[in-house]
Amino acid sequence: MKRILVFQHVPFEILGTFHPLLKKERVRMRYVNFGHHPDAQPSLSGYHGLIILGGPMNVNEVDCYPYLAREVELIKQAIADDMPILGICLGAQLIAKALGAKVYAGDAQEVGWYDVSLTAAGKNDLLFASLGNTEKIFQMHRDRYDLPEGAVNLATSGTCQQQAFRYGDKVYGFQFHLEADQALIERWLRILEQMRKSHNLDEAIDLDKIRKETYQYIDHMHALSNNVFSNFISLFGLADRVTSPALPSR
Repeated sequence: MKRILVFQHVPFEILGTFHPLLKKERVRMRYVNFGHHPDAQPSLSGYHGLIILGGPMNVNEVDCYPYLAREVELIKQAIADDMPILGICLGAQLIAKALGAKVYAGDAQEVGWYDVSLTAAGKNDLLFASLGNTEKIFQMHRDRYDLPEGAVNLATSGTCQQQAFRYGDKVYGFQFHLEADQALIERWLRILEQMRKSHNLDEAIDLDKIRKETYQYIDHMHALSNNVFSNFISLFGLADRVTSPALPSR
């Protein structure tokens, strides 16, 4: 039985649609909730992979969140150990930082449904074989990252050049939220409504419009997420059925 570590930062950033797929493949998950246990000292020993979830903090806020520095060191170790790794939003930014790339605040928040387009490399990547050239995918971030040296840019959008990358064959970072289902997005929108009241949300973000678009796009994104995450699970050597052909050796 395969075992993975899941780094969590806040209660409202979860595995979402990824969770039932991991359970189906009988992957044992151990959550390390740094929000509840900021002094946690997890070890990679005995684990076969790592997933790093999102959160509202910036990777450089180590004075407020010292565990971010520990996460970066663990990510470096996991990369050296050739583990499958997936980072989502903040998780992708932490991987980028671990690889020496710059992470910084963007000019504006990206919240809602955005066109995400695959690069030439993305069209040939194992994980993204089920995606069309351009797909509507949910976003919720302000911070961005530069492409790490040695990494491959897999997806882009009109407002954020770096939407997904791969480093080597098993390390992936997604700026977007393929894992979100309708209930999770609604939970996020309620939190964002509170942020607006405290003046921490861009006025241009139309939450009612996002709700309508969620009803329109969520089923298709859920189908995409099942394919993408199933293909990531195949990196553990678990799944006999992969929804896309294997890449030629690099």
